Amino acid sequence: MDPAQALIRTTLNPTARIAPGLAGRAAFELFRHPLRRSRVRPAEQEVHRRAAREPLTVGGSQVVGYRWGSGERPVLLLHGWRSRASRFAPFVPRLQALGLSVLAFDAPGHGDSGGRATSVLEYRELALRLQERYGPFEAVVAHSLGVCAAFGALGDGVRAGRLAAVSGVSEVGFFPSAFCAGLGLDGTVERALRQRIEQDLFGGDAGVWERYDAAARAAAIGLPVLALHDEGDEVVPIGQAHRLERAYGDRLDLVVTRGLGHRRIVREPAVVDQVIGFISAGLGVTAA
Repeated sequence: MDPAQALIRTTLNPTARIAPGLAGRAAFELFRHPLRRSRVRPAEQEVHRRAAREPLTVGGSQVVGYRWGSGERPVLLLHGWRSRASRFAPFVPRLQALGLSVLAFDAPGHGDSGGRATSVLEYRELALRLQERYGPFEAVVAHSLGVCAAFGALGDGVRAGRLAAVSGVSEVGFFPSAFCAGLGLDGTVERALRQRIEQDLFGGDAGVWERYDAAARAAAIGLPVLALHDEGDEVVPIGQAHRLERAYGDRLDLVVTRGLGHRRIVREPAVVDQVIGFISAGLGVTAA
């Protein structure tokens, strides 16, 4: 284990037994802040430069929104944790070739946006604002955390024709569990962390764990879903995709890849082809 992680574990586990509230606050601060911001990669620069930038505000943070095209027939892209909108660069020209506009944003605490942290609620709010401006989405393409946010937003007023979910988290409860497991924190710390998340991010709403569980809300989300997940994903286990497959049945097609991991999958040409084909089928056109 990394020395810093070992120090966190040996500090928070004993603290939680004596003062769970204090341990929960400490774990929450570690949990909610990305350790670093992703930069635009060289292969993404050209597409990134072509975007029209649109300022947005959520939770007191200045957010950078991006638009490729006029805004008509929009597709929404939702990036993952410690990522940014430019990671979807391979999708943008393909979507525009279908006559679609592309919308995205760097979430607070990510990319070029302000703030230090974000939540699925802020993703939902930003998606709703873009929907108010441009109308319902032809499709949503999401990765990792963005998938959890997409399902939650679709259950709370965002409208779209199709959802492509890449390396997706199916339930918001996955995040504190994975965070604590990764640091070797015990169940007492995890319970304290979940209480702090409920209180600080969701206004004390204990029902948020079910409302942002895509499997639990399958009946409320009636659109077709394409899920793509690598069998060796080291960040989000493929079991998250299997939860969705069981819940959505015939409405969801699961494509399992090999050797792409959690991050490479989003730029893999074969994966981009499958997502574009899936969206094209909903439009009744042939993918370019």
